[in-house]
Amino acid sequence: MALTTTTSKSTPPAPAPGVSGAAPALSVGKKAAMSDAQFSRLGKIIYERSGIHFPDTKKYVLESRLSRRLQELEIDDYDQYISFLTMGPYQQEEFQEMFNKITINETSFFRNEPQLAVFENQILPELIEARKSVKRLRIWSAACSSGEEPFTLAIQIHRSLGVRLMDWRIEILGTDISELALSTALSGRYTDYALRTTPPLMKQRYFKQNGAFWELDPQVRQMVNFEVLNLKDRLAAKRHGQWDVIFCRNVLIYFDNAMKTQVATMFADQLRPDGTLFIGHSESLRGLDVPFEQMPIPQGFCYRKVAPGAAGNT
Repeated sequence: MALTTTTSKSTPPAPAPGVSGAAPALSVGKKAAMSDAQFSRLGKIIYERSGIHFPDTKKYVLESRLSRRLQELEIDDYDQYISFLTMGPYQQEEFQEMFNKITINETSFFRNEPQLAVFENQILPELIEARKSVKRLRIWSAACSSGEEPFTLAIQIHRSLGVRLMDWRIEILGTDISELALSTALSGRYTDYALRTTPPLMKQRYFKQNGAFWELDPQVRQMVNFEVLNLKDRLAAKRHGQWDVIFCRNVLIYFDNAMKTQVATMFADQLRPDGTLFIGHSESLRGLDVPFEQMPIPQGFCYRKVAPGAAGNT
């Protein structure tokens, strides 16, 4: 298991570059107010770099999530923070810090088990049969946060193949825009909360308790690699080639229709002709001009590619 990243891990100092002298520290308990103009500028920066869309009705959400970061940096207004975020040598590092503040990594092992059952009991057996001559499976868990999803898929494949696993080449890639989230995945150590939706037998078979943490079985850990990847970066996605299965669950809800279309089109490009795309139970590709049609599987929330030129029924 490895993490691929080209992002520097230097920690940005305070105050912000471009601010003359030390920025006045905020009074204890005082939060900087965000103007409409500042919200618009920050929203544009976030959208351009990540595709995440903050509508006007969510200004209070962005303000509340970033206020602590301003206090940590001892910056007393959002204009100074925008300068820090867009000028000087620490732009990429601060974007990582900001992204960690504004996103909620709500995930767990075996989350939405009915959908995972569709993968394990219907999609995976078909793939194993279709790939039996090459004995190779490729699965991409996009926006995987702290790794619970790709590790869950690895457990399912481990359980399905059994002793045949050693004859197969299994490639599972977990990607996320957040280095902080992926650091948990690399450790393979999780809290009780991360295992709250894990069936007891799976917990007993694949995890070992060590103090306050549960450590994942080393063989399962070795089945998954991790990489920092922004879903807006189509070239970064393209260099990995095509996948048999792509999971991207509970991510599209943060995008507007333009970004949803862009990401779904990229998934179509990176999916094999007989591949499957899984999305979240509260998400849909309906109404988007993308080459997918939904598979008629209850609780599946999964899609297949349509032939070039054919109309997708999403």
